[in-house]
Amino acid sequence: MLMESPDKSSSSYQLQSPGWSSSTLPPSVTRLWRPAAQRNLRNQWSKLASYKSQWVSSSSAGRSHATSLVNTDLSLRYIPSMELGVLSDMLDLRKKASAKLLKQQELYRSKLLSSYRDLVAVLTHMVNTSRSMRCYVKGTSSSPLVQFSCSSEDKNDAGDGGGTPVFAFWSISSFEQLADELVLMFISELSLKRLLVVELFTISCEAREVNEFCWLNELYPGEFDDLRKCNLFSEDTGGPVSPRLMEGKSDMPPLKLNSQPNHENLQVYLTTWLEELNIDTHRINEIFAILEEEMHVHLS
Repeated sequence: MLMESPDKSSSSYQLQSPGWSSSTLPPSVTRLWRPAAQRNLRNQWSKLASYKSQWVSSSSAGRSHATSLVNTDLSLRYIPSMELGVLSDMLDLRKKASAKLLKQQELYRSKLLSSYRDLVAVLTHMVNTSRSMRCYVKGTSSSPLVQFSCSSEDKNDAGDGGGTPVFAFWSISSFEQLADELVLMFISELSLKRLLVVELFTISCEAREVNEFCWLNELYPGEFDDLRKCNLFSEDTGGPVSPRLMEGKSDMPPLKLNSQPNHENLQVYLTTWLEELNIDTHRINEIFAILEEEMHVHLS
């Protein structure tokens, strides 16, 4: 399976092109636009910082549940060959132990799915926030009471103040570019984590159950609608966008029915989840440091 990058050029992720200049607004309105735009940018980036922290929490919980799921599976594999010693006379010990482990496995699957769903929700909020950087005039510019919002009511209002600096140096588009860079990391990482979830769900499954966890099937009701919001669903293939690493493409074998990942595979999956290969923590910290200096606000 060739891993493809989420299509940032898709209409669902494109930023609106400026269609007007600041000179089209009365000078009095333009003067009011700048502080309103400053407040909005501070609010939106504060939200992104909060969502970043929520991602870390949900990802950590997911890794914990994935580890428990893997450990339970390894215990199930060991039961048939383990030496029972003094317990060998206890009837159905292996059967009862296996039944208990299978129940635990179902619990950890459910918890892992819940953590994945939390990650999808966090990313959806990130995407929406990254698209709310602009500040539009609410109502008409001739109104005696000028108000602003994150949504446009006038097709001639691009919400960017004509490209003028909002704080010291940067225009709205500069803040949007950084938001795009940040969010794209999490978009790519979510796609990779979905692959890991699908693979982990197949361990110790009966043949009929593996079909439920195919890449092209929803992992929970409404998942594909959520992925569309994050530009992670391909209408051409009718399924989620294939994952990839940010630094380059990688060939990955397709999920095979009845496949049982070996111990080494499972360790790789857990390590990949932990490392979050598509998220450049150093770059993220750099982005927020630059923003804090530009906006004169503490974000994280």
